[in-house]
Amino acid sequence: MEGIQHRIVKITALASLGYRAVAPDLRGFGDTDALPEVTSYTCFHVIGDLVRLIDTVAPSDEKVFVVGHDWGALMAWFLCLFRPDRVKALVNLSVVFNPFGSNDNLIEALRAYYGDNYYMCRFQKPGEIEAEFAQIGTETVIKEFFTFWTRDRIFLPKGKGFGRPPNTPIALPSWLSEEDVKYFTTKFDKKGFTGAMNYYRNI
Repeated sequence: MEGIQHRIVKITALASLGYRAVAPDLRGFGDTDALPEVTSYTCFHVIGDLVRLIDTVAPSDEKVFVVGHDWGALMAWFLCLFRPDRVKALVNLSVVFNPFGSNDNLIEALRAYYGDNYYMCRFQKPGEIEAEFAQIGTETVIKEFFTFWTRDRIFLPKGKGFGRPPNTPIALPSWLSEEDVKYFTTKFDKKGFTGAMNYYRNI
């Protein structure tokens, strides 16, 4: 993950070379609509959004280069699967393709391996983790997520947050500025975490 300024610089650099570069927020993130219904975040809904975006910025016969990271990477895999006619090439970071259709339930497998407090398992019940995040505070939640990965896997025992005492100073990595944190905090303060959590509830 990079800070906002780094992404803006890279998009501007691509544009200066004659490329059209678009960095969309997936539904539920940023300035998009954050629908509360879990069923509004299936891969079919999100790919529909992406295809409409591609139709807007590229002629119908033009294929696009796609770069995805994290949830964007997972959706990019599905975009290639559902609409290969619109994709020329794909670069994905952090998420490998995992074809659905097996009898395995990923959440139950994670629960069996890591326990109920593993973050993906904690995100399953609508409203529960959102209430805990509201008590912790959006800015602290953002900082914890961006720094926790360097320490361990994320476990969120009920009522214990990220395991640090309240108001513990959190040192940011060099690639993440306070300005970036404030940007993300503003977006999540406006829309809440439900949209983001609903992706996990569709696994």
